[in-house]
Amino acid sequence: MLWTGYVLSALAVLFLLMDAGMKVAGARVSVEATAGLGFDPALVTTLGAILLVATLLYAFPRTALLGAILVTGYLGGAIAVQLQHKAPLFSHVLFGVYLGLFVWGGLFLRSPALRGLIPLMRD
Repeated sequence: MLWTGYVLSALAVLFLLMDAGMKVAGARVSVEATAGLGFDPALVTTLGAILLVATLLYAFPRTALLGAILVTGYLGGAIAVQLQHKAPLFSHVLFGVYLGLFVWGGLFLRSPALRGLIPLMRD
């Protein structure tokens, strides 16, 4: 269970770091995609920095809960933007939900304190 949690968390962190890095670096694909969703291209670096900070907080055990909360907020915004633009449901809109499940599922499986706070089953 612990290792599954670390694997889920690592996959989420790797994806989020890639996304944040591309935004911070100003990669053309990130700038074009973000602009296509109605954002000012000048905001891409700021969005990347916000995601980078939230992801780094999630990656470290002592701040993982705060990071998970911040990443969830970021993903919620992404989901709302995709809904606003009538993007395909399962591939675009729900991608933030899928990623959030990796973030929270990984944290849940690797954190006894979180499992105690949110028990899925009672003895």
